[in-house]
Amino acid sequence: MKTRRYQLRKDAVAIIQRGHPWIFREQLSSAAGVFGDGDWLRLVDGTNTVVGHGIYEAEGAIAIRMLRVGPDKPDAAYLRSQLAVALRRRTPLAARTDGIRLLHGESDGIPAVVVDRFGDTLVVASYSSGADALARYVAGVLASGAATLARADTEPTAGTSAAPSSAGGSPAPGSPLPVSDSPTIPIATATSAADRAARIAAIVGPARHVVLRPARRRRGLPLPPRVLRGSPPDVVTITEDGQTYAIDLAGGQKTGTYLDLRGLRAAIAQLPLAGKTVLNTFAYTGMLGRAAEAAGASAITHVDSSEKALAFAREHHVTDPAKHHFITADIFQWLPNHDGRYDVVIIDPPAMTSRKAQVPGVLAAYRKLYRAAARLVNPGGLVIAACCTSRIERAVFHKTVRAALGETFTRELELPAEVDHPVGFPQADYLKIALWRAQ
Repeated sequence: MKTRRYQLRKDAVAIIQRGHPWIFREQLSSAAGVFGDGDWLRLVDGTNTVVGHGIYEAEGAIAIRMLRVGPDKPDAAYLRSQLAVALRRRTPLAARTDGIRLLHGESDGIPAVVVDRFGDTLVVASYSSGADALARYVAGVLASGAATLARADTEPTAGTSAAPSSAGGSPAPGSPLPVSDSPTIPIATATSAADRAARIAAIVGPARHVVLRPARRRRGLPLPPRVLRGSPPDVVTITEDGQTYAIDLAGGQKTGTYLDLRGLRAAIAQLPLAGKTVLNTFAYTGMLGRAAEAAGASAITHVDSSEKALAFAREHHVTDPAKHHFITADIFQWLPNHDGRYDVVIIDPPAMTSRKAQVPGVLAAYRKLYRAAARLVNPGGLVIAACCTSRIERAVFHKTVRAALGETFTRELELPAEVDHPVGFPQADYLKIALWRAQ
């Protein structure tokens, strides 16, 4: 794609040199007003040296999403190699599940594009209208088959990731954008294209169906999903750690469900819940409740504001109907007025803001939820606290939960990010999950 030149101010150049993938609108000069949504920019400093390349966004706080640091263009070969590196990091998941986030936006070096695999179906989505064209390209590469990516998955072109932005170092010119500081996956040892293709195919799957979901528009009508391959069913199934889950492709949240909660589902499934009672608030389609039933729970109460989501849960995520009870309610109103007692209470609210000014109100809502949850837990029981709001920092969330639960609760376990949801920069650390034990 043709790029347009734009000279950055010094503070914006410093952001790139620190390895952060976003330049905010307040850091741009008025000269940027000539660019259109989705324009690819060649970014230069005051000496006309190319310091990187990015995609322009016409609206919103984020004005430029970085594609590549340094003078080298982010051409098709580079993008394929970034995608191949991302897939290689997912190698450990292929033996556990066929529900995998294959690409995680900026944290995998391809901004504003995510790809979720649900069995034999791939959902490619952009969360910025300026990145829709990039999402179409990624979808095309994945639809073309493993052989295309195998050619990109070589040591000289793929290499290793730069240091994470939290380390404060500057990426080498032409390097990929920073990725997670999670344990790295060794460079592939496969020596032939056939071996590399087989490894990639195990991660990507057969990709019989490929769906493209454009970003939500700030103005005008939303663009409908496009089917690029096959005939995706409305509901697909995945297997995760031996458990089967259903995904609502036609009407589900995000790309269909929340793959980032895999670690929580695994943690719940491993709890000693034989004969125990579970309250699953913000239950959505009941996947966490299914994990609780697999762990032996004798009674699981699901509460959600969506009757449609609970109907899906009832149909797809119940083995023994006698163990499940479904309640449609506004949880913020229902929980403080509820008088039940449980061995496990799960609090997993949706993201409630993307604006800094709204954070105090969200924290107040959290305090209300966890004060209500604390009085419902049996001695020795658990509160599972989750937050998926990136504006709320990890330490602030834990401090808020601790204060609301009271001194009788101790944080027993904090779950790390899943390998397919790497944390490549501070704002990507959105999901916080901890288990709190009552005395």
